[in-house]
Amino acid sequence: MHRTDPDRQTSQEPPMIRRQLLLASASAALCPGIALAATKFPSKVVKIVVPNAPGGAADITARAVGEHMARTLGQPVVIENKPGAGGVVAGQTVAGAAPDGHTLLLISSGTAVSEALFRSLPFDTLKAFTPVAPLATFDLVIVANEGGEFKTLGELITWGQANPGRLNLGTPNIGTTQHLAAELFKSAAGLDLQVVPFKGTPDVITAIRSGQLHAGLDILSPLLAQIQGKALRPLAVTGNKRSRVLPDVPTAQQAGVKGLNAASWNGLAVPAGTPKPVVEQLNKAVNAALADAAVRQKLEALNLDPHPGTPVTAADMLKGDIQRWGEVIAKAKIERQ
Repeated sequence: MHRTDPDRQTSQEPPMIRRQLLLASASAALCPGIALAATKFPSKVVKIVVPNAPGGAADITARAVGEHMARTLGQPVVIENKPGAGGVVAGQTVAGAAPDGHTLLLISSGTAVSEALFRSLPFDTLKAFTPVAPLATFDLVIVANEGGEFKTLGELITWGQANPGRLNLGTPNIGTTQHLAAELFKSAAGLDLQVVPFKGTPDVITAIRSGQLHAGLDILSPLLAQIQGKALRPLAVTGNKRSRVLPDVPTAQQAGVKGLNAASWNGLAVPAGTPKPVVEQLNKAVNAALADAAVRQKLEALNLDPHPGTPVTAADMLKGDIQRWGEVIAKAKIERQ
């Protein structure tokens, strides 16, 4: 009678088990997303890297949304400010982070501008990051001196057409969203005007009020006090809808400048390769924050409009702006940095 040798059977099983373990390890190595997805997320502190200094609209947005996300995710959400080099410093930090959903980047229209403007970045924006969700949109506005000669955008354009090369329009810093929006306005309106970049918004305001500039184009939020104080006159907002806080001011398209749609925005992204279930979980946490009345109140106090959406929504906003601003840079012959 044939009998199985128990000692022999025991000696044969470990190699088989070892082979199974090796195959499982190899699969995990080849597909890290599977291993990450199987791990409970989040398992530690979640970090949002902001490419701006503390206290600004981007920083306040990240903190308001992050505070609510912490309650949804069950882990602390901390903000790390890494300003510098047009967002490159922050971007490089997140691009090199583990793709596990614990490190996020605050992206914006400025992220798209950097991709279009810089000759060489240490990362490819569209390949290095996976967008998670949009956060908010905010208006850009064309303003003139309240006591000056231009009461409407039409009057500004008419004067510019009659005086080629003499009209000037100020913006903060070369290569910003505001600067490129001014170049887009110039092209869309068919005007021969000078776009004049200044160091920052305060310098633009001073130049308009002193008569050095005919007009300026900037984000609405830092100009609102001057508008409400009757020092600056808003001629038009540059997005595709009227501003919630300036409902009587037309869009540039309503004022006759067809093709000008240049609102700004921000959102969140994670390193490429982050598992889809983790991205979806983060997206749900962001949208829950944007639906919260207290969070919305904080954003609206900054004249930001909460903009919930899907990862695809955020990806389309980023891709669209990279293409748009790349075309503006090429047409305006702005030297790439």
